Amino acid sequence: MPNYIIYVKKLFCCERCGNTDPKYIGNINGKLYCRKCITFKGEEAIYKKSSEKDVKFYLNFTLSDEQKEISSRVKDNFINKKNSLIYAVTGAGKTEIVYEVISYALSKGGKVGFAIPRKDVVIELEPRLRKAFKNEKVVAVYGGHNKDLYGDITLLTTHQLYRYKNYFDLLIVDEIDAFPYQNNDILHIFFLKSYRTNFVLMSATPSDEIIDYFNKNGCVLRLFKRFHNNPLIVPSVKKCSASQQFILLFKILKRFKSENKPVLVFVPTIDLCKKVYKILHLFFKNIEFVHSKKENKEIIMNQFRLKKFFCLVTTTILERGITIDNLQVVVLFANHKVFNYQTLIQIAGRVGRNTKHPKGEVIFLTNEFNEDIKISIRKIQEFNKFL
Repeated sequence: MPNYIIYVKKLFCCERCGNTDPKYIGNINGKLYCRKCITFKGEEAIYKKSSEKDVKFYLNFTLSDEQKEISSRVKDNFINKKNSLIYAVTGAGKTEIVYEVISYALSKGGKVGFAIPRKDVVIELEPRLRKAFKNEKVVAVYGGHNKDLYGDITLLTTHQLYRYKNYFDLLIVDEIDAFPYQNNDILHIFFLKSYRTNFVLMSATPSDEIIDYFNKNGCVLRLFKRFHNNPLIVPSVKKCSASQQFILLFKILKRFKSENKPVLVFVPTIDLCKKVYKILHLFFKNIEFVHSKKENKEIIMNQFRLKKFFCLVTTTILERGITIDNLQVVVLFANHKVFNYQTLIQIAGRVGRNTKHPKGEVIFLTNEFNEDIKISIRKIQEFNKFL
């Protein structure tokens, strides 16, 4: 065994990610380096506490009594140095619930981080935070957009947390069960190293392990009601063969188009995304498709919001964070392994998020009524019992 491997096993620990596994440690001319986090390069922020000040936030609606209660408890937990898990259904207004604690942390001169796993959700959320905190500096930091690291509120992808070692007085992490953050040891280490005082985690589908941890070491705050007090949309399931799913999808889209309703069609893979788009485009001209590797996907998403086309075929890249008025959803091959019950709940949560259109349709097309589909429907029905 090479001497440096013995040395690594005994002494080497990566300062950035905590790695001690020799498999991920290299040696160049006798100098050891970590291969596990080597791709995370670039400027890192230096902490400097700000002065105390008056901070206001602006909302164009009034929080519900339930939202106000949780908002107040999150702030109290932060004051008492207690971490919070906000377990809230999709469309419950999680983002607005944390405005009060953000305002408090800023008023004490603290630095606030708001981290989300996916870049597209960061882009979606940036204008909302700027509008809510008009007098504070909000910066967005993500891949290809990291020239300015310093803001009162730093909105960033979880990948960018490595730039903020021991930096945030308050760190909020939304969508903790989303790819690529979920089950990613490196990103979890970056999270643990980036906050100074306390954190708030948020999710509509937290794992039992996370809930159990906060029950013992923090506080779980539950909100199983949407802000407009209407129920979550319970998916309808159509069991049929693959060929029949395409025929049924055509009929469903034809109906939604005649009703002037925008539609997201979720498929499990990029290859299927391209294939389904090509087939549908033979019959519907004003449609588009997006996936993680497609160029200009932000432009396409904006065009969809502006109703330039009525249907968007997508992978799970749009399972979270997106809000479109009067949206309908179809999931093709819903029994695919990509669509676990958490993902299906998130996808269903895209519908009925607007006060003007609190209802809609979520349709699962599948050739098997599998366990994940059953669990997703059961959990949505259980949430609705809290109305």
